Amino acid sequence: MSIAFPSPDPDILARRDAIIAGLAPLVAPEALVTSEDERRAFETDGLTAYRKMPLAVVLPSTTEEVAAVMRYCHQQGVRVVPRGAGTSLAGGAIAQEDAVILGVAKMNQVLALDFANRTARVQAGITNLAISAAVAHEGFFYAPDPSSQLACTIAGNIAMNSGGAHCLKYGVTTNNLLGVKLVLVDGTVVEIGGEHLDSGGYDLLGLICGSEGQLGIVTEATVRILRAAEGARPALMGFGSVEDAGACTAAIIGAGIIPVAIEYMDREAITICEAFAHAGYPLDAEAMLIIEVEGSAEECDAMLARIVEIAKPFNPTSLKVSQSEAESAAIWKGRKSAFGATGRISDYICMDGTIPTGQLAHVLERIGAITRSYGLRCANVFHAGDGNLHPLILFDINTPGEMEKAEAAGEDMLKLCVEVGGCLTGEHGVGIEKRDLMTVQYAPADLAQQMRVRAVFDPAWLMNPAKVFPLEGRIAA
Repeated sequence: MSIAFPSPDPDILARRDAIIAGLAPLVAPEALVTSEDERRAFETDGLTAYRKMPLAVVLPSTTEEVAAVMRYCHQQGVRVVPRGAGTSLAGGAIAQEDAVILGVAKMNQVLALDFANRTARVQAGITNLAISAAVAHEGFFYAPDPSSQLACTIAGNIAMNSGGAHCLKYGVTTNNLLGVKLVLVDGTVVEIGGEHLDSGGYDLLGLICGSEGQLGIVTEATVRILRAAEGARPALMGFGSVEDAGACTAAIIGAGIIPVAIEYMDREAITICEAFAHAGYPLDAEAMLIIEVEGSAEECDAMLARIVEIAKPFNPTSLKVSQSEAESAAIWKGRKSAFGATGRISDYICMDGTIPTGQLAHVLERIGAITRSYGLRCANVFHAGDGNLHPLILFDINTPGEMEKAEAAGEDMLKLCVEVGGCLTGEHGVGIEKRDLMTVQYAPADLAQQMRVRAVFDPAWLMNPAKVFPLEGRIAA
């Protein structure tokens, strides 16, 4: 799988100095990044195999500055790539040589907290975890918790409709987003939604969330905050086969039980994460589930007892229930650090696809077969409760041809997700990584209708170009 980028516009490249001169009065001097060395920090994101040096980088501090930059770029016909923290694993924030990166990381303030109505209004450059930190003193938290929550911004979460381990119970970003302030491609500022549970008219907020920065740039967001539960307890459950672990997950969901999270790791991932976190993971297991429940001590005990009964037919080889906050923190440290822990030992590509939970056992067996067919290794760690898979395909970048094999294996895995009734992405978005696979999931008429909607917001396709939709057949408004 070789990802192509469109050729840069020679006219824009020729006018680079003039374009930069026009941007300079719109933001503070330190907010305009133009030197090659400084721009290099923005040439890629979490999909580091692909790199493009941007024309320039602008880091505004206010919505008004964002609007001024967008207005100017629109007048000049300059493409714009929105960027939060650059943690996208699908290449959603990778630039082009003729595009300006507009980053919102400086816009990181909490603007208003309303505990009575359970809302928080924040600037879009704030990190995911910082919202929970800002409301923790009143016993509240922000539910979506991607593994990169320490670094990733709300802007990126909204762009990709990010989830996390606890999305099984609390939902993903779209379920916790109430409103946004949005700067359109021509610099117009609009407000969609607000501090209420629902609003009249078309669900434009649902359209914005997950649009991958192609419809406008979010500068502020109003999100739902929730009262933290009385307590929570994770349990580790080991299994003798990946099929048993997958079938157990489906059985728990099928029984109508909704834990806070059901996370899956196979033997490869268990070994990698235990070496990093020392959480007491069962090293003799072929697969492991982290199942977390919450409530009072009695509620947690009762729910875990029922889950253990459901699991018995699937022959769990080990069971460990956390007995302290320290044990719980260690259990989650291993899971949350899985990507980083894997990066310590190997190059890897992290895939992201979603399947019906009833297909877990079948798909896990097929993933193993796909990996073996390419002579590679795979560590599976993912949100099993909602069927959001994250196979980590291990390879050696220094061995010629191995990265191409890993990309081909990942493409086969994503096609498998669609084949069994799932979809190409769960929370990482499409970006450039899955752009050319969109025709696997959607018929030409389906893609055409999506592109028509996109083109209404951005007729010239200046916003986050070369992402989401195949390069051929783009439709203008």
